[in-house]
Amino acid sequence: MSPISARRRRTLPAAIAVAATAALLAATVQTGSAAAVTTRDTAIAHARANVTHNASVFGFGADQDLQVKDVIIDPDGSQHVRFDRTYRGLPVVGGDLVVHQDAKGRLKDSSRAAAHDAAVKSTVPAVPAEATAGRALGQAPGISAATSSPELVVWAADGTPRLAWRTTVAGVGDHGQPASRIVVTDATTGDQIEAYDADQEATGTGNSEYTGTVSIETKAQTGGYALVDTVRGHSTRDARNASAGSITATSGVLFTDADNVWGDGKKFSTDRATAAVDAHANTAWTYDYYKSTFGRSGIKNDGKGATVFVHVGTKWDNAQWSDACFCMMTGDGDGVTDPEQVDLDTMGHEMTHGVTSATANLRYSGESGGLNEATSDIFGTMVEWYANNAVDTPDYLFSDQSTPPWLRRMDKPSLDGASADCWSKKVAQLDVHNSSGVGNHWFYLASEGSGAKTVKGVAYNSPTCNGSTVAGIGNDKVAKIWYRALTVYMTSTTNYKGARVASLSAAKDLYGAGSAEYNAVAAAWSAVSVS
Repeated sequence: MSPISARRRRTLPAAIAVAATAALLAATVQTGSAAAVTTRDTAIAHARANVTHNASVFGFGADQDLQVKDVIIDPDGSQHVRFDRTYRGLPVVGGDLVVHQDAKGRLKDSSRAAAHDAAVKSTVPAVPAEATAGRALGQAPGISAATSSPELVVWAADGTPRLAWRTTVAGVGDHGQPASRIVVTDATTGDQIEAYDADQEATGTGNSEYTGTVSIETKAQTGGYALVDTVRGHSTRDARNASAGSITATSGVLFTDADNVWGDGKKFSTDRATAAVDAHANTAWTYDYYKSTFGRSGIKNDGKGATVFVHVGTKWDNAQWSDACFCMMTGDGDGVTDPEQVDLDTMGHEMTHGVTSATANLRYSGESGGLNEATSDIFGTMVEWYANNAVDTPDYLFSDQSTPPWLRRMDKPSLDGASADCWSKKVAQLDVHNSSGVGNHWFYLASEGSGAKTVKGVAYNSPTCNGSTVAGIGNDKVAKIWYRALTVYMTSTTNYKGARVASLSAAKDLYGAGSAEYNAVAAAWSAVSVS
């Protein structure tokens, strides 16, 4: 999760919105590029109308408004319009929803986060912003040079709306890395509702040259070349070990070179471009995976690339995604055993956090947080399989190159000593990197099946929690099902039970109810005790 932006999008008053909806429904454009725009706009207009006409279903009432977040139109014309919700101009946390429509815009189904009714008695806080900002600073130990930024919201992540302060405490961690924490307090009583880390990380201790000699996209300029991928839009910069608090998308220095030959391929290289080569190439592979597999053009599906930073902080052996600067940040490790965190599945993992934020926006807390981390592990793994690199070969061992023998593994996540193989009520209380084990285990079982086997030279032995035998359908199919579940059916508060429902809906869409793929998805969820 990233620090929450203080800026809000201006929304139309209800009467104007209804008029705009009617106008859009009446408008048609027959030819040219405008047809695609009108199709999207018409889908949004139908969705707004469907919510209004079915207000009791969606819990949509007076003083509420909808903000479009994403639109997916299937080949058969079916439409899935994702909205965030506001109440009297305030964001409703846990109020997001997806309207599912047929090709004519008629309501078929809906996916909704926990909130039904978003109304609160008053939007005037009894606890002032200054008080909650000060208290939040005390809930963020280990963050230095911290600033505290409160934002008034309607908090309904548990289904009961109440006025709250969502405060972002941002500063610098122990090793100069980006560090921030979200503290949510009741704006009437001052009681703390929840607190969670805002930065999404993948911890590692890499010790190898990751992808060998690769081709990378660069940009010719006066005097040489720059690490700018003009095809995919991302650029790679040297953070010069700057602390996180000072980093923006234009921080540091863009890597340049005279002869277009970059790095030396050595471990713990003194050539700072060596880490940049891996980061730049692996970001490109991640972009290409999403583009070729799902037709997704970049993190926000708008064709725009992120900024990639290497050499962030001092002796920081970690990597993370930040929505605030729309960038990926990687550290140098400890300089003794831990080199830079720029291997394939790590970069795929971090970029996927951006994709999740731009779609379902799974909250980085409780079971939703575990699903957020599992999603990044799943697609980070799939980037590795897509690249099929001779040095960093595909496997189900997450961060095995930068954290040997591995940081997490999917066949039996509990082998790391902390992650969960099976769902239980205790899963929601685990660190999100450990509760992700349930989702990772499901992905492995659905892909490869249960029991002992060797895949591409790596031995696995995946148990089931219910004693069943599961047959896999291959990770390509499972990933496609998971992507559709994420982008079409999941919402910010989806838990593991909801993920089962979402993935079965996705499997039905792609392969049909009762298909081998649908049944495998169901069997794998049952095998990790999610029913």
